[in-house]
Amino acid sequence: MGKGPAIAAVSGVKNSGKTALIEAMLPHLTAAGLRVAVIKHDGHRFLPEPPDTDTGRFLAAGAWGTAIFDGEKYKVVRREVVDEAALIAQFPEADLILLEGFKYSAWPKLEVVRAGNSAAPVSDPATLLALVTDLPLEVPGVPILPLGDAEGAAALLIRYVKEAKARE
Repeated sequence: MGKGPAIAAVSGVKNSGKTALIEAMLPHLTAAGLRVAVIKHDGHRFLPEPPDTDTGRFLAAGAWGTAIFDGEKYKVVRREVVDEAALIAQFPEADLILLEGFKYSAWPKLEVVRAGNSAAPVSDPATLLALVTDLPLEVPGVPILPLGDAEGAAALLIRYVKEAKARE
């Protein structure tokens, strides 16, 4: 893995519960002392700033980039092609970077499979750290975590980070 943050994707088909799982795991991960960053891939164009804000107006008028800060946090918006590797590089101090999406990538991942939304995992089993599901699924060698067990999923990721740091 090398030095730097551990990286894991939280994957699944659309509306499987990826965001909800990440949101529910974050308090457990931060309580364990981890600095966690989240990178979300959006397959559609998104508005980086609401159009009625100053920064949104600057972008609408043609600004290549804009930034806003308040002393505690900041946001930079730039118009350029980027991939997850470039965004990962923006968080060198993180202990863990969670990528939302990336189901077909080689990144290690938790895949969410929710009844009524999907029937089976879509990711390469070799990339799975665990399945998070409410279905009776089995993938040889892959732990199964109950859907809704954010604490258990976070515990798995905490172990993953510790193992990654031990290999450095």
